[in-house]
Amino acid sequence: SSMGSALFFLGEYANMILMSGLCTLFFLGGWLPILDLPIFNQIPGSIWFSLKVILFLFLYIWVRAAFPRYRYDQLMGLGRKVFLPLSLAWVVPVSGVSVTFRLLP
Repeated sequence: SSMGSALFFLGEYANMILMSGLCTLFFLGGWLPILDLPIFNQIPGSIWFSLKVILFLFLYIWVRAAFPRYRYDQLMGLGRKVFLPLSLAWVVPVSGVSVTFRLLP
């Protein structure tokens, strides 16, 4: 079909657009305005959705261009040497705040 070949031709860009739409729908409120103000409520939901998709697409392309691609062994090393100690160290202040302010029953 022509649609399948169009998506194949676009390749990664079609995935970027699809992911931007899904992230807009799930995380940015979809077609709802950013603030519940009368002036924002006059703008149609399709315009809001398109603007949010364009914003997310811009951010997605910006991150892809700014950061290098890591190999599998580099990702494993990053997780083992950086993120594991960081997450274990983060347990101390979170538990301290939780106990200090009695956030958990």
